[in-house]
Amino acid sequence: MKRAWNWVLVAVVFASVAAAVGQESTPAVNSASATTPSGQSHFSNAPTFSERYPRYRLHASDSFDLVFEYTPEFNQTTVIQPDGYVTLRSVGDVYVNGLTVEQATAKLTEVYGKILTKPVISLLLKDFEKPYFIADGMVNRPGKYELRGDTTATQALAMAGGMNPQFARHSQVVLFRRVDDNWVETKVLNVKSMDKKRDLSEDVHLRPGDMLFVPKNTLSKIQQWIPVYSVDMMGAQTKAF
Repeated sequence: MKRAWNWVLVAVVFASVAAAVGQESTPAVNSASATTPSGQSHFSNAPTFSERYPRYRLHASDSFDLVFEYTPEFNQTTVIQPDGYVTLRSVGDVYVNGLTVEQATAKLTEVYGKILTKPVISLLLKDFEKPYFIADGMVNRPGKYELRGDTTATQALAMAGGMNPQFARHSQVVLFRRVDDNWVETKVLNVKSMDKKRDLSEDVHLRPGDMLFVPKNTLSKIQQWIPVYSVDMMGAQTKAF
């Protein structure tokens, strides 16, 4: 009688799993990308230079050389401090955190223009943060990976060892992208649909600092309640939880 009740319990649990899996085909979160306060999405796959290949922005601990073409006595090497400032010869502290090399060059040219006549300055990066992405959740090798070249979301997941075939929710992979210091944009990717349709048109190209998160599916959440049966060498059936 007790064994019969165990089989009833198994049947009920698997019926619940089947119903939950059926619901997973329709993502709970709209797969359309979120938008920034300005109303523009940063997840467009349009092949524009500004979207696909954003310029590197300076960060704390980056170091660079400043080369003055006509006044080499001002040549110097500097490191960006944790607060985003650099201390420069004869002009003091200047905030450059978050600027591209082009923007920082223009700003420093303006600052030195106050003490020099039409200075011509070149900014040469020496040591800087290598581009990276993070893969987390139900991937086989979660962690931080160097972003080399043009990499899409599905390629990044493959670099992280792929998704767990049993417990990953392939239809709701979440891509987090920081827009600025106060806003993070998200997009839900239905990788399961991409694979099934063999259509990678929705496969987003990653940017430095992006994070991919693969959530758990329903089966992984209720696995601990499913009894597992096995048969020993004598043919007796045993149960384990």
